[in-house]
Amino acid sequence: MLLRLVTALALGTATLTALADDHAHGHQAVEGAPVMTQVWSRAMPPTAPTGAVYFNVRNPGDKPDRLVGVQTSRAEKAELHTHVHTGEMMRMERIDSVEVPAGGDVAFKPGGNHVMLFKPNTPLATGETFPLTLIFERSGEMTVDVPIQDGPPEASDNTHQHH
Repeated sequence: MLLRLVTALALGTATLTALADDHAHGHQAVEGAPVMTQVWSRAMPPTAPTGAVYFNVRNPGDKPDRLVGVQTSRAEKAELHTHVHTGEMMRMERIDSVEVPAGGDVAFKPGGNHVMLFKPNTPLATGETFPLTLIFERSGEMTVDVPIQDGPPEASDNTHQHH
């Protein structure tokens, strides 16, 4: 294991990240840092002006944290959004932040909180991935790889990502 770690450090951050993702089941890169699971984006037609990213975020720490921003090179702009119900109408609304309670989870899912992507620079095509940086008030920036899929990941998929 030590040889693998030394080799990974010598090859650079990308290799170290891949090694961490392969072997991080149940471990975190930074103690108490949020962990994202079930990360995905729905494939969209090439002419779609927007897209969305969904995931679950778990805060294993003993202090609350707040997701205060997102960014990606895949779109002109990325924002935190939620759906607001007014009577029988539902509309999307930009939000400034989402609190992730200590020891708690927050779901970003269709019909609820999500990351909205405006003007993707290439179509969101099934089988591709792109990086998304989540900016937390306490934990700082964390980048996850977002797989583009036709639908949500299976509930039994326990993969998680943190860089």
